[in-house]
Amino acid sequence: MGGQNSKPLHKKQSRVVMMGLDFCGKSTILYKVKTNELVATLPTVGFNVEYIEMVKNVFVTLWDVGGQDKLRSSWKEYLEDTDVLIFVVDSADPSRLQDATAELLTVLNNNNMSGVPFLILANKQDIQGALSIKELKDILKLENYDDRPWEIKGCSAYTGEGLAEAMNAVSNLLKKAQNS
Repeated sequence: MGGQNSKPLHKKQSRVVMMGLDFCGKSTILYKVKTNELVATLPTVGFNVEYIEMVKNVFVTLWDVGGQDKLRSSWKEYLEDTDVLIFVVDSADPSRLQDATAELLTVLNNNNMSGVPFLILANKQDIQGALSIKELKDILKLENYDDRPWEIKGCSAYTGEGLAEAMNAVSNLLKKAQNS
């Protein structure tokens, strides 16, 4: 018998999918969040998946999907049943932001992503010359996405700076998705 404060046995596991162009730091972010250590990574072919505690007692299955150009056509296969999307951009590489913007638009326009909240993670904020959050918000045209909750956070996968705030943002987006 369970008491009034017992947790349900079969609670739905939240599914968070992390996408972005290759070399933007997705896998480094995944393992820094999971282990709080810097882990040497190689370009992801396919995906990495980990069960992670985002914030106290908020657990998710986090999918890190490879971002090489030849893999992006398969991104749609990972979007079904997504609760929150994390889209990572390399804020220190403005030359690739046009491609990142186009890929973000493609992902968010997928039928499975209707109304799904998202977080833009502006990685590599520790690098001199990295674009600011405001600049990225404008370049990515985030004001066009008023059909769903979204946030943008700066971080450094290398140092870990901003990742706790980013995981709090994911937790808040999950709550908004569950309440809508």
